[in-house]
Amino acid sequence: MATLLISDLHLHPGAPAITEDFLRWLDERASDADALYILGDFFEAWIGDDLLDLGDADPTGTAPLARRVISALKALADAGTRLYLMHGNRDFLLGERFAREAGATLLPDPSLVTLGDERVLLMHGDSLCTRDEAYMAFRSQSRDPEWQAQILAMPIPERLELARQLREHSGEANTNKAEDIMDVTPEDVVQALHAHGVTTLIHGHTHRPDVHDLEVDGQAARRFVLGDWQPGVGWEIEAAPGQDLTLRRITLSE
Repeated sequence: MATLLISDLHLHPGAPAITEDFLRWLDERASDADALYILGDFFEAWIGDDLLDLGDADPTGTAPLARRVISALKALADAGTRLYLMHGNRDFLLGERFAREAGATLLPDPSLVTLGDERVLLMHGDSLCTRDEAYMAFRSQSRDPEWQAQILAMPIPERLELARQLREHSGEANTNKAEDIMDVTPEDVVQALHAHGVTTLIHGHTHRPDVHDLEVDGQAARRFVLGDWQPGVGWEIEAAPGQDLTLRRITLSE
């Protein structure tokens, strides 16, 4: 059976078409998969798993959306598909409660897994954008357990406002950055593959879907980049025993 990988859905109440497309994709496509990996930025923003307790009282609408997604993921897991979640730069506070209720396993970034017939390195991809020094400083802070504990201790309304401010700041900052700064640093890609002793990397984050050929320690290597989902369009990678990895643009709805 095949394994599927996706990334960067950025689910949020303001883009209901993407949520509907994803739920349909789970039912029609992922239900046949042996495993599904979601490599970060599953949600546009996530302020902590206790957001789920708000239900319909959540002023952002994220909690009821997340409940629908959890229910669909749990049904998929109960039917036999193994589910794996990796944090992204938008949903780094996604926690064990969410994973448990969805029937999924949280994966560290990076992770080594076997896909088909080979060992592959999985990452969200933001840790490879080392030329963006301002972002790398924020990433270091936001992955610190003490910083996260302080944020999660804040009242939910304060966290919602902080998330809004961070998204606004990120959007403003990115408009002033050169394109290459927001892409991965080639030398760090090679170093990551070398450090883990593999020749295939899969990541998302950059929203630049492609397959890049490179060389690591004298061997041919590849970097697969998953694209972000938009209304009606998504990206997936399929891995199956005896077959090469396939990056595919998928039409989800008209």
